[in-house]
Amino acid sequence: MSEEELSRLRADIDRLDREILERLGQRAGCAKKIGEIKRGPIYRPEREAQVLRKIADLNPGPLSGEAVQRIFREIMSWCLALEQPLKVAFLGPAGTFSESAARKHFGGAPDFLPQGTIDEVFHAVESGGVAYGIVPVENSTEGAVGRTLDLLLASSASICGEVKLRIRQHFLSQATSIGDVKRIYSHSQSLAQCQDWLARHAAGVDRVPVASNAEAARMASTDPESAAIAGEAAGQLYGLGFLASDIEDDPNNTTRFLVIGKHDAGPSGKDKTSLVCSAPNRPGAVFFLLESFAKHGVSMTKLESRPSRTGLWEYVFYIDVEGNRADEAVAKALADLQDRAAFVKVLGSYPAAAL
Repeated sequence: MSEEELSRLRADIDRLDREILERLGQRAGCAKKIGEIKRGPIYRPEREAQVLRKIADLNPGPLSGEAVQRIFREIMSWCLALEQPLKVAFLGPAGTFSESAARKHFGGAPDFLPQGTIDEVFHAVESGGVAYGIVPVENSTEGAVGRTLDLLLASSASICGEVKLRIRQHFLSQATSIGDVKRIYSHSQSLAQCQDWLARHAAGVDRVPVASNAEAARMASTDPESAAIAGEAAGQLYGLGFLASDIEDDPNNTTRFLVIGKHDAGPSGKDKTSLVCSAPNRPGAVFFLLESFAKHGVSMTKLESRPSRTGLWEYVFYIDVEGNRADEAVAKALADLQDRAAFVKVLGSYPAAAL
């Protein structure tokens, strides 16, 4: 490539950058005016989901659909901050996968506030201390997060979104080799997700469960004979070296997080509805409940049972279905379920996440 052609291409990029900046200013101005007019929640998850899907569909390349969605997520995040700055709680401390999920969903503009427990995330939302919270609900390897399910049953908060985060586990330490490590800190779920790798590479090393992967990284940063199993953000935050990367046993290891707030979401065109119910104590009771969805052509994507904590051997059932509670078929199925079940609580409708 000649210097003349290179100079021409750079000039084209400079011109395009100016045009992009001008358009961003115009978009931000529109967002600010909307904020002055709008009543009720400023953040509308269904609207954001529709915009991001449309952007992916319109994308001509060469950037991937995921790349353009991430760029537009940041644009929407900072424009939304002009309307009203958001506060978002997540399961802390800083550097956890929960924080990564929060930033993936809301972009970089909100004020992200770490909480010590899942209970504290719920309390921050219920008390109005934050607008939204991010809580883990299930992992593709280790299954449901029971505490989140229990709190959803008792809480006044609603589900208004979901995030799916690919979990990449790394072996982090100040040591120069794996052989120098005498202790491994990590959350119990992460230790379970890396059992095969640990059996091959660190079979005789003590494993110490701690409250979070970020806490594991912090502890490893103060102990040169220890290591942490944690995510990239935690390793960078505490200045640890990467002795091994992607050590999770399942290469598709993914955690699903829920966004909770004081409202759910309107129809976006590709939604989920979550609910919890209990069955009367009689033969065929669960089949009788689930028939409500089959009868109205509503597809069920998840069924999870949990002890009700109200009596011995009594259970409640957590159910996810496709569609929004405002959709005709889903509304009819829920009305039918109300007549059949001993107890029903709709936890929220929200846009389905895309990886």
